[in-house]
Amino acid sequence: MTIQRDGDYVLWDEWRNPDEDEVDLPAFRFEAQEYRSEVERATADRSWEWPARTVARLLEQDLRERTDWLARWECELDALSAWPWEPHQVNVFLFHPGRSAIREDRPWLQFRMILAVSSDDPADQAERLAEQLVAADPRQAAEVCGGSPDFARQLGYSWPQRRRA
Repeated sequence: MTIQRDGDYVLWDEWRNPDEDEVDLPAFRFEAQEYRSEVERATADRSWEWPARTVARLLEQDLRERTDWLARWECELDALSAWPWEPHQVNVFLFHPGRSAIREDRPWLQFRMILAVSSDDPADQAERLAEQLVAADPRQAAEVCGGSPDFARQLGYSWPQRRRA
């Protein structure tokens, strides 16, 4: 669909579905102020989060505020995630030497670090994990999960062996 501002209203229109030739839905019109209030309310609502998701959110906020912590390791923070099917862990993704290497056609790798999460207070866990992460080279605790075997060789890392089911 297309979402656009139309004066004092927000309009949802031009519905599309890649699996259907036609989508028979009408345009929806919302008062812009009420729409904005609802978006702000929904954005602030964290009641749906499970502990690992809360830890991931808080930890990512903390790490992104520490703008230079990865520079000494020639790394760049990519993302943190917590997935419902892995409810007791947080995944930290890093790029080495950085995302710019992809654009510049230089060797690069993506690393994944898995952090265990308990039922302890999520804010305390995020704070503790942040202190652990910034204290050491994260590449030592992470696994290569992206890039290529050739890039891994060029950068001095082993390419992970494929796991068989």
